[in-house]
Amino acid sequence: MSSPVSTTDDPFRDPLLAPQPPQAAQPDRDTNGNANEHINVPDTLAVGRDASLTLATDSLIVLDEELLGTKSANCCGLSPAGKTDYTRSIPFYNILWAEHSSDGEVTIQYAQTASKNAVRPAIISYTLDKPDSRLAEAWIEKLLDRAYGASQRRKRIKVLINPFGGQGGAVKMYHKSIAPILAAARCELDVEKTQHQGHGVEIAQNLDVDAYDVVACCSGDGIPHEVWNGLGKRRDAAGALLKVAVVQLPCGTGNAMSLNFNGTNSPSLAALAVVKGLRTPLDLTSITQGDQRTLSFLSQAVGIVAETDLATEHLRWMGDLRFTWGFLVRLLTKTIYPADIAVKVECGDKTAVREAYRAESSKAPRGHDDRPLPAPDAGLPALKYGTINDPLPQSWELIPHDHLGNFYAGNLAYMSADTNFFPASLPADGCLDLVRIRGDIPRSTAIKTLMAVEQHTFFDMDHVDYQKVSAYRIIPKQREEGYISIDGEKIPFEGFQAEVHRGLGTVLSRSGRLCEARGV
Repeated sequence: MSSPVSTTDDPFRDPLLAPQPPQAAQPDRDTNGNANEHINVPDTLAVGRDASLTLATDSLIVLDEELLGTKSANCCGLSPAGKTDYTRSIPFYNILWAEHSSDGEVTIQYAQTASKNAVRPAIISYTLDKPDSRLAEAWIEKLLDRAYGASQRRKRIKVLINPFGGQGGAVKMYHKSIAPILAAARCELDVEKTQHQGHGVEIAQNLDVDAYDVVACCSGDGIPHEVWNGLGKRRDAAGALLKVAVVQLPCGTGNAMSLNFNGTNSPSLAALAVVKGLRTPLDLTSITQGDQRTLSFLSQAVGIVAETDLATEHLRWMGDLRFTWGFLVRLLTKTIYPADIAVKVECGDKTAVREAYRAESSKAPRGHDDRPLPAPDAGLPALKYGTINDPLPQSWELIPHDHLGNFYAGNLAYMSADTNFFPASLPADGCLDLVRIRGDIPRSTAIKTLMAVEQHTFFDMDHVDYQKVSAYRIIPKQREEGYISIDGEKIPFEGFQAEVHRGLGTVLSRSGRLCEARGV
């Protein structure tokens, strides 16, 4: 006597669709959002006598017996999903769009793996033997629900291309690797090239924030920095920074933003990540120096890291190697950068930092952006601790650091490719991760420090002081010249103050809440 087949043994049955307690009936909807009432939408859509499309747990299963023994057995590069040569799968994450024509043709566009570091648009298309427009539309809507989840479909994107950044290849990268993915996903695109330094500020300051969901920067980290500050100059800065997500499509030398939120510095993989990206709050930091207020989204550096970046501009032809070279030279020469520093500490030692990171990262991700919309005339938040020109807050103590080698405060984990400098970083915890290293450490320790950053053991090194802070003031001394870097941009070599604004900005990320980096 044979036993009944369990649904858990059926590779084409999604376990999430197991029988549930009776609930009030909800109408299915087509791709236009119209109700498809009284349609029982199956997981499998028959698209021919010997072909079908099935919605499985995490992928679309394509079964087509005509592929067996043919040169097209790879079915547009799809990966095997079963024991047969005519069954293939496409991960839902790779599904870009699907539609049904009036003559019964179902077309699905997806991101096909072209290499380890690239994807490209591909299409599968079938004509239904028994056209049923309502059923096909309902099935496609079910597919797109699986493919996008909480992510917005057909994003309206203002694309900014910096033709001068990095090694000057941004325009070519966009048209070859990025635009095809965005177009296949039916994103609405408005493309503009930046004409000069600061143009991104002007564009963002005058942007119609109700017309776009995303500003996508085809550049290094410089154009995102300009966009944040352009939005911050608006009368409605608070609302603009919440409404419009700023993303990076990596086309520059420093692609930290893409590494943190897209998990890659590949232009095509980043484009796919943006298509599927989830709205994510991001802390922004006000930097006051003189009478200027600047927004920082990435990092502030004084000392070795600042010089490694800014003093190696003439070595851009080396790519990321210029950072390694600059860092190593300054570590080995034991260069010091004396300064007086005061901080508003939130987590004072590594144990507290680790506990804070693990507590926050263990929380369930939000399914939506639940931040309230600010008033129409709300500008940037008031500064809780004043500016660099105000007296030092009473609870802060200015401490001399006469042998400082590096002062580095970061809002995100990755600062460049393979450099997880701030492993405990959280995008919206209201803190900057602050690292201080003495400049008079032995050369052998300096070399180990450089290697530890790439090996993800940097956090645990005894001579690395790692804290989470919500504000600080730093005043360089004993040197008339030097480098200070804000998001990779040079500012005058003089004292400045920083204050974090929790969740002020908006990005798109794969997780909806964390950096794509190894934690602590």
